[in-house]
Amino acid sequence: MGAYIYRKDKVMTVNYNDFFQVCVDKVKSEGRYRIFANLEREAGAFPKAIYRSPDGTAKEVTIWCNNDYLGMGQHPKVIAAAKDAIDKCGTGAGGTRNISGTTRYVVDLEESVADLHGKEAGLVLSSGYVANEGALGTLGKLLPECAIFSDAMNHASMIHGIRDSKQEKFIYRHNDLEHLEDLLKSVDIKRPKIIAFESVYSMDGDISPIKEICDLAERYNAMTYLDEVHAVGLYGPRGGGVAEERGLMDRIDVIEGTFGKGYGAMGGFITGGASIIDAVRCYASSFIFTTALPPAVSAAALAAVEHLKVSDVERQKQRKNVKLLKEMLETSGLPYLRGDSHIVPLIVGEPTCCKDVTDILMNDYNIYVQPINYPTVPKGTERLRLTATAAHSIKDVEYMATTLQDLWQNHHALRKVA
Repeated sequence: MGAYIYRKDKVMTVNYNDFFQVCVDKVKSEGRYRIFANLEREAGAFPKAIYRSPDGTAKEVTIWCNNDYLGMGQHPKVIAAAKDAIDKCGTGAGGTRNISGTTRYVVDLEESVADLHGKEAGLVLSSGYVANEGALGTLGKLLPECAIFSDAMNHASMIHGIRDSKQEKFIYRHNDLEHLEDLLKSVDIKRPKIIAFESVYSMDGDISPIKEICDLAERYNAMTYLDEVHAVGLYGPRGGGVAEERGLMDRIDVIEGTFGKGYGAMGGFITGGASIIDAVRCYASSFIFTTALPPAVSAAALAAVEHLKVSDVERQKQRKNVKLLKEMLETSGLPYLRGDSHIVPLIVGEPTCCKDVTDILMNDYNIYVQPINYPTVPKGTERLRLTATAAHSIKDVEYMATTLQDLWQNHHALRKVA
C-alpha cells in the first residue's frame, strides 16, 4: 500500500510497510534493537523463571533485572488477597473510576497510601507513568504562569507531564543544587513554581539531596513534587520511601509512587493535600478516561503496602544481598556505579557489547539481565542494571558476581569499557 508523502521540495510515493521497516532497521544498525524475553515466573520460586526461547525450547533462569525488589509479587498475603478479590468480584473493574470502577479495594488503597505518607489524601492511577504524566501536567496547567524546574535525569513520564502542562520549564543539572538555585533566582519570587525530582534514580542508582531541595523550595516559593517509585516499600520504617527514611515527608507537597516495583503489583499513586489531590482527580484526563485498576490488583497492592508498613524482614534481606553484590563487584574491580541505593548499574559502554554480554549470561549461565541502551541511558553509557532482590539467595548473588568476574577477566566480554 502506497501513499503520497509531502516534502518541501517534492511529493514522494512511499510504501508504508517499507517506510517503517527502515525506521526499525535504523534501531537495529545502532545496536539498540530490543528483544523481549518470554518469561514465566515460578510462583514461590522467584527470582527463578522459565525462559521460552524463539526456537521453542525452555529452561529455568534466574532474573537479575526485576523491579519486584522485595519479592512481594510472590508473598502469600499478596497472592491470597488477589485470589480472594477475584472470587468475590471477578476480574475486571468494569469502567472508569467515575463510571462504576471505584471499588472498595481501590478506596481502601488510597486511604492506605495517604496514611503511608502522612498526607490528607491519595489517588490511585493505572500506572506510575500515568500518575506522573497526569499529575504534573494537571498541576502545572492549573497554576497560572507556572515555572517547572526538572532534574535533567527525571523519568520520561515526568518529562511527558511537564511538556503537557505547556508551561515554562527549567532543566537543572542532575542533583546540582547550585544550578537549581540559579534557575530559581531567575524567576519572579511571586510566580508559582514546581520542583519535580526523584528520590532514587533508577539508571544510576544515586539518591537526590531531598532536604536541600526542600530548603530551596521554601526559599523561592515553590511546590515540591517527589517521585519515589523506586523507593516506596524499600526505604523508611514503614516503606514510605527515602523521604520517610530522612524524616522529610511533611516537607514534600506531592509524593508519587508505584505498586509495580517494591510492592509487587501494578498501578501508580500520588499523595498530598486534599485540595491538590482532588484537583488532579477532577482535571487529569489520563485519570478520568482510564479504566480503573481491577479489584484483584488493588487488593494485592493493598496487602503489600499494609504488610510492609509493619514488616522489615524483606527490606533487611534485600539490603544484605545488595551489600554482598557490591562488595564482590568491588573486589573484582568491575566498573559499577557506586550509588547509595539498591540499584547496581554495571557500565559496559557500547550497545553491541552490552547485548553480547547479556546473551552470554542467558545462553551459557542461565542468568537473565536485559541490556540497557539508548534512549533509556545516554549513548556510551550502556549498562547492565543489576537488582539484587530480597528473594535472591546468597548463592544466587555469589554465582552472579563470580560469573561477571569470569567474563571480565577471562573472556574479556566487558573490556570495551576500558
